[in-house]
Amino acid sequence: MKSKVTIRCSSLITLYEWSKTNKNQKRKKQIFITLTVGGTLLAILLVFFPEMPGPTQIVEGIFKPLGKFLEK
Repeated sequence: MKSKVTIRCSSLITLYEWSKTNKNQKRKKQIFITLTVGGTLLAILLVFFPEMPGPTQIVEGIFKPLGKFLEK
């Protein structure tokens, strides 16, 4: 149920923003679709797996060892 609400909200945002972009802004539309789909998938995953680490925790997990290495 929550995933349907997420998809509907994402669709409404897309329809609203799509009408405001010009026809010749193809690159902007591609980036918009990519970010919207990525955000929607992440939101759905977090609904089904709430204990999943968020993007901040993933980035921290990647760069924390690198930061310790660079301190030495």
